[in-house]
Amino acid sequence: MALMEIVKWPHPVLDAPGDPVTEFNDELKSLVGDMFETMYSAPGVGLAAVQVGVSKRLFVMDCSAGKDPDQRIVMINPEVLNVEGNQNGEEGCLSFPGIFTPVERSLRAIVRAHDINGNEFEIDGEELTARCMLHETDHCDGIVFLDKMSSIKRELVKRKIRKLQKAGKWS
Repeated sequence: MALMEIVKWPHPVLDAPGDPVTEFNDELKSLVGDMFETMYSAPGVGLAAVQVGVSKRLFVMDCSAGKDPDQRIVMINPEVLNVEGNQNGEEGCLSFPGIFTPVERSLRAIVRAHDINGNEFEIDGEELTARCMLHETDHCDGIVFLDKMSSIKRELVKRKIRKLQKAGKWS
């Protein structure tokens, strides 16, 4: 396994929907392994393929941050089936390092996807699990959490990123 470079916004791969995964092979398994290693190293609880510059509809997540092996989840070609309720909480993103802001998401989400072998499954998640699945599925759809903020908050974050870029601290 190898660490991958996490791309930062405004890299164009983050703003375009990923391509559906059609081949479930050793190359895919290797990518998923590298993504888990990269996510844990960052550290984070979710990482979409587009965030490592791979335009594919898949993500890895582990809401236990590596503490519970049963929490390691791979979702390939995710599709949100149902959402309900609301939660407003601070959210971050590995493609926006150091930026955390309140984002409103659904409290519960049911997401259908394929596993590493191509088998279809569903997860009915609440709170952090729902937030993570929705955040990462957004990445698969070319949506970043900046798009979920109010226009005022979005402009404040963009201004902060521009300052970091000018200072050479955001590549």
